[in-house]
Amino acid sequence: MSYQHKELAGGRWFELDLAEQLANIGSEVERAILWRDRNEDYSRKAFYRVLELLELTLSDKKNRKYSLLKELCRLKEVLIDFFCGDNNFSSSDELMRKYFYAFAYMARR
Repeated sequence: MSYQHKELAGGRWFELDLAEQLANIGSEVERAILWRDRNEDYSRKAFYRVLELLELTLSDKKNRKYSLLKELCRLKEVLIDFFCGDNNFSSSDELMRKYFYAFAYMARR
């Protein structure tokens, strides 16, 4: 598999705690939102990076002990629905920002 985040996929991602991982995913989600109306290609590429980072997070063994796989899988489902689907979960830019803001705050502390 070809990764956009080669350094992170090479092992650095697994050194981050969950809050830092989700804060980074949130940054890519923010980019995808910001570019959505301006440049569809940039938005799509940002969303692909979101999925890549989320897959790395799902594969991180330390996250399994927290029994977070269910929430992480649901997050993936919601993000795909929001960016590519019919938005059946009624997500919004604001809801996405609020969800990920908490992790950015935690990661900075």
